[in-house]
Amino acid sequence: MRELASPHVGFVGLGGMGRGLVKNLLKRGITVTVHDIDASAVAGAVGQGARSCDDVAVIAAEVDVFAVCITTAEAVREMALRPGSVLDAMREGSIFLDHTTVSPQHVDLMRGECAARGIAYAEAPMTRTPTHADRGEVNVLFGGEAELLERLRPVFDCYAENIFHVGPAGHAIRLKLIHNYIAFANVASWCEGFALAAREGLDMSKVISIISAAGGKSGMMDLYGEMTLRRDFTPHMSLANAQKDIRYYAHWLEEAGLPGFMAESVHQTYALASIMGHAGESCTAVIKAYEQLTGVEAKLPDPKA
Repeated sequence: MRELASPHVGFVGLGGMGRGLVKNLLKRGITVTVHDIDASAVAGAVGQGARSCDDVAVIAAEVDVFAVCITTAEAVREMALRPGSVLDAMREGSIFLDHTTVSPQHVDLMRGECAARGIAYAEAPMTRTPTHADRGEVNVLFGGEAELLERLRPVFDCYAENIFHVGPAGHAIRLKLIHNYIAFANVASWCEGFALAAREGLDMSKVISIISAAGGKSGMMDLYGEMTLRRDFTPHMSLANAQKDIRYYAHWLEEAGLPGFMAESVHQTYALASIMGHAGESCTAVIKAYEQLTGVEAKLPDPKA
């Protein structure tokens, strides 16, 4: 397989994470051709030095690495497996790099479809936030052969602070889904607690400071707890994406033959908040479902009061 000292990368998906990854690829002198349904996102990348193309099959035919960072496994498959589209256009020996948070079943399917065409499928979900992506400090979780990881290091080194070789193919997405489930379950639990505290008239500044100084402290609360109580629901990680990741986790848990009482409870909590109109907001907007039931907002006291 060809070395990738100076690869041509195609990149589809210029959302919160993808935008930062492309920015850092370009800063390191990598040739990048981009595609996104958002014309303003494409224009931003072109302004930083990227090329653009409206046809993903044309991009796929030209590049060494075809990278995707979009919303769902279903969207990746619809784009990649459509007859005459991405996988049919890619050159033998090129790499399909999947940064999307997908499902174990998707990874197995895509690996097989790529192998049948002489293409390498690279499973590489990420952790951290769009802020980290912008700074070139994401964590990449890689599942697959060490040789393929080494071929991709010139790409990952542009935007990853840490590259974790999790194990064989399929292990990275499994670990990512477990991570995300725990993180979003944590958000759902403290949103429920915050809503109850507000309903009972507790001082929310004391609520968050005391919880954060004890066993209830968590990484997600550190990131988003105070933002939530300041009523900032900017979708750094959207509620819709959180719901999707928990759905993949719950289905995988069921297929593994394990009970999923907690997973289904968390999934339905996010589904309810989504149905209530908050899918496009932050994952922490799950608190709004509780607030709409109680009629009380969980927020920090007004310092001017």
